[in-house]
Amino acid sequence: MHKTRASIAVLREGRWKRKRRAATTCAICTRRIWFAPLRVTEPEGVPEPCLTWTLCKPCFQALLAEMHRSPIRSPLRIRIAMGIVASERWPQAYSTRVRLYISDRRWIIFIAGSFIVAMLLHLVLIVLLPLIAK
Repeated sequence: MHKTRASIAVLREGRWKRKRRAATTCAICTRRIWFAPLRVTEPEGVPEPCLTWTLCKPCFQALLAEMHRSPIRSPLRIRIAMGIVASERWPQAYSTRVRLYISDRRWIIFIAGSFIVAMLLHLVLIVLLPLIAK
């Protein structure tokens, strides 16, 4: 029984198109790709929709390593490997302290602003009630 090698359609962008220099982002790690983004397309025989991803080189290397490690030999192999790599390398998969700090800071500012607005409304009501009662 022979092991079949993985067949991935990889299209390099940016090699022949020198006019277009727009930065694209990686589908997994969301970093900007300035030079030679790799487009990975699913092979034929995959259920609809046939997906295409633009990857940076480190994510592409991780995808290849995952595909070589996988015992699955179906056309869905690349989609499964992509999900595993994305779950490991996606920046929001694991929260960092900085991101939690920024999120907490936004909530603190929102709550403080709400308290200030509520305090000013109560002050206006306290000042206006005696004037209306006269």
